[in-house]
Amino acid sequence: MKAIYWLKPGLQIKRWIVLGLIGVLLVAFSLSYFFAAIAIKVHSGLRFFIGLVGFFLVYRAFYCGLKSMFEDIHSINSNLSKVKMNKKIYDKKLLSRGPRIVVIGGGTGLSILLRGLKLFTSNITAVVTVADDGGGSGKLREDLGMLPPGDIRNCILALAEMEPTMEQLLQYRFQEGALKGQSFGNLLIASMNGISSNFEEAIKKISEVLAVTGKVYPVTLENIILYGVLKNGKVIKGESNIPEKSIEENSGVDRVFIKPKEAEGLKEVVEAIAIADIIVLGPGSLYTSILPNLLVKNITEAISKSKNRTVYISNMMTQPGETDGYSVGNHVDAILEHCPKLKIDYVIANNGEIFEGAYYKYQQEGANIVKVTEKDRENLKNKGIKFIEENLVEIKKDYVRHNATQLSKIIVDLASGKEKRNWGTWKNYR
Repeated sequence: MKAIYWLKPGLQIKRWIVLGLIGVLLVAFSLSYFFAAIAIKVHSGLRFFIGLVGFFLVYRAFYCGLKSMFEDIHSINSNLSKVKMNKKIYDKKLLSRGPRIVVIGGGTGLSILLRGLKLFTSNITAVVTVADDGGGSGKLREDLGMLPPGDIRNCILALAEMEPTMEQLLQYRFQEGALKGQSFGNLLIASMNGISSNFEEAIKKISEVLAVTGKVYPVTLENIILYGVLKNGKVIKGESNIPEKSIEENSGVDRVFIKPKEAEGLKEVVEAIAIADIIVLGPGSLYTSILPNLLVKNITEAISKSKNRTVYISNMMTQPGETDGYSVGNHVDAILEHCPKLKIDYVIANNGEIFEGAYYKYQQEGANIVKVTEKDRENLKNKGIKFIEENLVEIKKDYVRHNATQLSKIIVDLASGKEKRNWGTWKNYR
């Protein structure tokens, strides 16, 4: 049993001990010939004693060395419990072996998914839209000429290792005065941006300070503006204005575009896509979170060139002024109409029930469940897209969210090539 235990993968300390012992034996073997060559003779009893002392010293060195290492870690993390210690040491090693996942989107949906993914892998790259022009982010964008920090702040907090009080501080919004409505986290990013050479460097520094798992990147460093074209032909400028004007005009969104049209995607984002095991689109607002990323030059091209899997995660609820009456298939069609060269290998959608209390709240706001129709299933099958339906509902304080852990398990399994037949109606649509 002990032999089996030693063969189990862990922190990789045991293999280095064995390697060190083999090295000692090889050196001893070499030295024996050297001593023989110079005609040094040692009595057999003395040779045995010297060898015994040598093995004792090697054992002592390894034992004390490892003990000292763990004592140092313990002294640094003296305020951590034993469980947290194990997580810091063992899980970090385990997570570093997880699949490389690139998640593209924005808004609340993206940050929720990231909280789930970091339980399975540390090789996460979050690519975040910078088309936001509303709320506190929009104010900083207008006043300081910087890229909007809001969605990026949420993603950093989702991937960060910090105490709850620190997270509350960074999410705190001022209630009075000139800063009313502004979050402390946004101001921190704005301050870091002021002392950095560019926005990307500022995000890297913030990520280092907050011990972020993985990486968070803006999709581009250019100051892009999102435009929406309604079905009645009217052109709307500004991400925050599109749903408002759509409702006001009683006309749905036909398409969106960005200016400048030639905005370049960040080099690091393109590189991350190229080596990813899986690329995830969403969840998030279709026209104002997901498509603004895909419209940036070379992002869709990089995804299309990737030999690995691309997954789209459908929203659970429609969004007033954006996706009124949309089914899962309508979401996919809109993406492919904007990005004809994009390849989507899988679509993940919820088929679980949403209880009346939470559902009623959304209906009051004009939102409904994103349905899955038989026509959707058939169309996706004809497009060569594999469809996974699963109960992914999680309701917190009457807010409908994806179950981040369950959704992350599906993504990690897909990235690892572990396709499961018991995923909802997956077995019917392979």
